[in-house]
Amino acid sequence: MDDRTITVFGGTGFLGSEVVRRLASSGIKVRIAARHPDTFDPGGLTPEPERVEADIRDASAVADAVAGAWGVVNAVSLYVERGDLDFNTIHVEGARSVARCAREQDVPRLVHVSGIGVDEASPSAFVRARARGESAVRETFDQAAVLRPSTMFGPDDAFLSSLERVTRLPVVPLFGAGKTRLQPAYVKDVAAAAAAVFERPETQGRVFELGGATVHTYRELVQAVSHHLDRNRLLLPMPFAIWKLVAAASGILENPPLTVDQVTLMQRDNVANPRAQGFRDLGIEPSDLLSMLDTCLPAERERGH
Repeated sequence: MDDRTITVFGGTGFLGSEVVRRLASSGIKVRIAARHPDTFDPGGLTPEPERVEADIRDASAVADAVAGAWGVVNAVSLYVERGDLDFNTIHVEGARSVARCAREQDVPRLVHVSGIGVDEASPSAFVRARARGESAVRETFDQAAVLRPSTMFGPDDAFLSSLERVTRLPVVPLFGAGKTRLQPAYVKDVAAAAAAVFERPETQGRVFELGGATVHTYRELVQAVSHHLDRNRLLLPMPFAIWKLVAAASGILENPPLTVDQVTLMQRDNVANPRAQGFRDLGIEPSDLLSMLDTCLPAERERGH
């Protein structure tokens, strides 16, 4: 058993839970820091990870969760703003708080999860906040390693699930002409990247852009999922302006199925910079989404819908 403890903020989330499993299975002591830590399913992990209740907005709780840790992962993310949960609070101030507590308690290693395409001048509020969050972390803990995954996929995810739902329609509306390029990354590969960073001292202070093995257009991905599920669908290009009107109208709902910011995200390619360090620099061969469809989106389960 490795005596080091690594605290994973957001350890019950889609990525965070995979990071927890990856680290724990390698013998590292893991501490899950989340608002509802008891929702984590250990799935046979022995020993089970430590669990602490910690809201990233509460500096005192963050400090307690970091206490005694050798490493920290910030995998907290927010994709849709709701009530007092907004992008700035989570991605900027929350990220700053984690980095500050790690620095003040002399934690040697910090991994901050961001996203491909961060840009403080982006029209997307989500992307702008991600960029400011990276800057806040750098100003506070300059040796933090930053992971920028592309859109992530895996079993019971949001991405493939959304493609599955839309292909239930006899006519599938595309974002624009469906030409937006995406490079989906397998969530377990991203978790492996986080673990690899801790194993490699030279990764401190570096940025890794984590894109999957292949770049696909949105149209190609819709077609692939339709074919996988044996659904013959007509694809209908729809202007982004119409999508934004639809998203704006749905904004009156408590849980809108689509936001204007999400439409804005789909207007930009989401692919790794070919000159940036990535999966292979961490010794990981990234998976291709198409080869993982049987694993992540079992056709037998979905055909009944």
